[in-house]
Amino acid sequence: MGIEMLRWVKKFLSKASAREPRRDAAGIEIPAGSFDKIYAIGDIHGRLDLLLEAELKIEADIAEHERALAVYLGDYVDRGPDSAGVLDRLRERQAPRFERLCLRGNHDDVFLSFLDRPLDEWGWLDMGGRETLRSYGLALDPARDRRLGDEVLLDLLRTHVPQSHRDFIAQTPLWAQRDDLLFVHAGIKPGVPIEEQDPMDFMWIREPFLTEGPSLPLTVVHGHTPQTTVTYGRNRIGIDTGAYATGRLSILRIAEGSVQEL
Repeated sequence: MGIEMLRWVKKFLSKASAREPRRDAAGIEIPAGSFDKIYAIGDIHGRLDLLLEAELKIEADIAEHERALAVYLGDYVDRGPDSAGVLDRLRERQAPRFERLCLRGNHDDVFLSFLDRPLDEWGWLDMGGRETLRSYGLALDPARDRRLGDEVLLDLLRTHVPQSHRDFIAQTPLWAQRDDLLFVHAGIKPGVPIEEQDPMDFMWIREPFLTEGPSLPLTVVHGHTPQTTVTYGRNRIGIDTGAYATGRLSILRIAEGSVQEL
C-alpha cells in the first residue's frame, strides 16, 4: 500500500469514526439449533468463478435432510474481475440447498460510500474500485476523471450500478453470532463487549485483535487479513486466503461441535 493510499485510509477512518452511530451497525443472532451445519466463506473480491465453485462444494456436503447456513464474511467487491456478478449471485434470496447470510466488509462499505460521495472517497479507485466499476461497464481514470465533478459522477454511477446492489450492501449486518461463535469481517477490539464495539472495527481492525484474539468467551471467525492458508490464532480463525490473487476461496464447516476446512 503506497503512501497516498495510507493517507486516504487514515482520513477515511477518522472521518467515519466521527459520524453518528449508523443504523446498519447492527448484527444478527443465529438461533441455537436452527441449522445442522454452518459454512463460513472468506473474502471473495470479485471472483464469481470461485464463489460458484464454493457453493457447489457446500451443496455437495449437505446431507438430504440437513439444514445449512452459509455465512459470507464480506469483501464481495474490488480487485477481482466480476464484482457485479458476485453481488448479483449473493442477492438471490436463497441458494438451492442452503440459506445465505452476507456480512459487510470494509471494501463493500467504502463502495457504498463512493456511490454517495465519489469525490470524498476517490481513493477507493486505487483500492480495487476501478476493477469493480469496470464490472459494471464503467471506466474511470483516477488522474483524469476527478474533474468531472460530483454531479456528473453521480449520474454515471446511478446509470451503471443498479439500485438493487446498493440496497443489498446497505442491508448487510456487521456481525453474526451463534452461542460462543462470532462471525465478522475483520475482528473486534479485544475485551470490549459486542454491543459496545466501534462499528468500524468490525470491518477494519487488525491489531491488537490478530495478536490478542477477542479476549472474550468467544471464538471469532473472520476474513480481512489475507494469509496463504487458513490461520488459527488465539480464539480466532482467519479464512481470507486472498482469493482474487491466489485462486483459493476458503470455506469453513462448523457442525456437531467441530470446525473443519471444506
